[in-house]
Amino acid sequence: LPERSTNLLGVRHILLVLSGKGGVGKSTLSTELALALRHRGHRVGILDVDLCGPSIPRMLRVQDRAVHQCDSGWVPVFVGQDRAIALMSIGFLLERPDDAVVWRGPKKNALIKQFVTDVAWGDLDFLIVDTPPGTSDEHISTVEALRPYRLLGAILVTTPQ
Repeated sequence: LPERSTNLLGVRHILLVLSGKGGVGKSTLSTELALALRHRGHRVGILDVDLCGPSIPRMLRVQDRAVHQCDSGWVPVFVGQDRAIALMSIGFLLERPDDAVVWRGPKKNALIKQFVTDVAWGDLDFLIVDTPPGTSDEHISTVEALRPYRLLGAILVTTPQ
């Protein structure tokens, strides 16, 4: 079993949002699910591990924000005046929001592990993990990194055809 990070110990449930292909609305569903859970009074975070297409910062209109460091790691970006949703995305680490991420597997996998271990989420009822399209190494890295925690399940987004 991998070493557990204390940064996820305050997270009650983790949900993965997956699909076998791109363009089916994973990021939209992740965002809407987070907003709906927050509307019901839950503390919510979104971890955007779609490293080549980080769209959630733009969807939540926080693409111009920066990630800061604290003693326990990276502080996620908080959405809204009430800091209703915590968000971590590679989109915050790029020089410009539209910069392309052209990385090979090992570098992507290392960042995913770092997102799991080094983000100071605090106490959350739900952490929604928005994944990239397909069934790549990033999915395996994400599931392996989250294995020691309370993974509630996965939502598989499909198209009717």
